[in-house]
Amino acid sequence: MTPPRELTLQFLAEPADVNFGGKVHGGMVMKWIDQAGYACAAGWCGGYAVTVYVGGIRFLRPIQIGQLVEVHARVIHTGTTSMHLAVDVYSRHPTERERHKTTHCIIIFVAMDEGGKPNKVPQWQPVSDEDRQLQQYARKLMALREEIDKEMRQHL
Repeated sequence: MTPPRELTLQFLAEPADVNFGGKVHGGMVMKWIDQAGYACAAGWCGGYAVTVYVGGIRFLRPIQIGQLVEVHARVIHTGTTSMHLAVDVYSRHPTERERHKTTHCIIIFVAMDEGGKPNKVPQWQPVSDEDRQLQQYARKLMALREEIDKEMRQHL
């Protein structure tokens, strides 16, 4: 049986989530992304996983307090022990049907065994054209991260 590849969390943005500008705080959105990503990664690998990278986070539009928030995570590439997930955040007024993408990022988790060592994960294979495009997207970002890491090492 193939593990679930996707997961969506839904909830209302609460007053406790507000920033000084009256919108949902960016740090709260990042927390939601990590929670949805973890739940998706743990479901895929069937165990514990740790966040090792969050990148390319783009805040496209603000989330208002009281809006319905959807955080959608899905596996788009797997390595031996790693899982690359695309996470998209959407919001809408609870009485409306049209939702708007508010945030997008890539998050990488590594599966861990009970001893705290990296653990193998089930391999994900793209099926549709969209899946193949998402996997290619993940691979391109991996190559870009290698270049960024190389550059950053010179300044550390």
